[in-house]
Amino acid sequence: MPASSSRSPSAAPLAPNAVIGIVGGGQLGRMSAVAAAKLGFRAHILTQDPHGPAAQVAHQVTLGAYDDHKALDAFARAVDVITFEFENISADALDCLAQHCPVRPSGAILRISQDRLAEKTFLSDADIPLAPWMAVTDHASLHAAAETLGFPFILKTTRNGYDGKGQARVYEASQMEEAFASLAPHPLVAEGMVDFACEISVMVVRGTDGTTRCFAPGLNYHRDGILDLTLAPAPVQEETAQQAQALATAIAEKLDLIGILGVEMFIDRTGTLLVNEIAPRPHNSGHWTMDACPADQFDMHIRAVAGLPLPPALRHSDAAMKNLVGPDDMALWPDILATPGHIPHLYGKAEARAGRKMGHVNILFPYGSLPGALGVQDALGPLADKPETVDNDQ
Repeated sequence: MPASSSRSPSAAPLAPNAVIGIVGGGQLGRMSAVAAAKLGFRAHILTQDPHGPAAQVAHQVTLGAYDDHKALDAFARAVDVITFEFENISADALDCLAQHCPVRPSGAILRISQDRLAEKTFLSDADIPLAPWMAVTDHASLHAAAETLGFPFILKTTRNGYDGKGQARVYEASQMEEAFASLAPHPLVAEGMVDFACEISVMVVRGTDGTTRCFAPGLNYHRDGILDLTLAPAPVQEETAQQAQALATAIAEKLDLIGILGVEMFIDRTGTLLVNEIAPRPHNSGHWTMDACPADQFDMHIRAVAGLPLPPALRHSDAAMKNLVGPDDMALWPDILATPGHIPHLYGKAEARAGRKMGHVNILFPYGSLPGALGVQDALGPLADKPETVDNDQ
């Protein structure tokens, strides 16, 4: 587990009963609020949904839009530090909040992570390995990207893309113009297709004193562009795992991060690591830590945001994390509850819609004994109704 030796000035840690403000009312806010409560803090949620997942467990809720300056001002004056649980909010709003109290991670980091073009430019400038890419601003640069990257390639929106949304594969020249017109807003990012063996992700956390901790990489499987299953630790060579943690640590330090960061990476057929995306918040692929680690990703994030010391990112068990998505998975809920070894986590969402993440299940294995594919499928029980597949959608 790489740890940084760099030190930066830090404010005093928050005292017990201090208020941590969380922008966003979804499941990540919910689990962050629970972690805050376990550490003796109070969570105050800024959300537009009074009945959302985070509001159900928070000490206090401010209802308002994320660009409503009156709501932002009232929220900021009622908390001691602010963090956020998703990226589709205004970085300008975070700057407004930062006038009243610390915002961790910062609005500057959000600006990078919520815009693919800014993100790839930052990572490239930091010498982080990426898949081949080009900015696409107009028809001329679209054709230049096709010539440079070759077919097939992927066009992606720079903003608001997640769970496979906001992208189109271009297999031949006749599809380029339609794909360009179908995606908005422009500019777009074109990525060369990677012949990758698998996707892994690393959760890295950095404290106010510059200390960094990395959890073990997890191996990710997707279905329909949505994360389906994460296995931890990723069954990769130890050298690859250490390289992945070192890359995640380097990114966190370059960003001057305070808080947690999810770093998605591809391992190509030659064993080379290529960073795909970063997310400065708790991440779906880190949910396995909730039951396999003494201090999970939410605990670590809250500790960092509050200025507390960061313990080592240890695990006591290997784990499989299976998402519960939509009405089909929720129909299995009674069977999940009746299955020994299944550790269920529901998010409190009222309606199970297709493609909507409703919860997840963690399954633990003794340390160092994560089974192979057949063993994992057997452990999934009622959730192993069809084989997991990786979407090659980058």
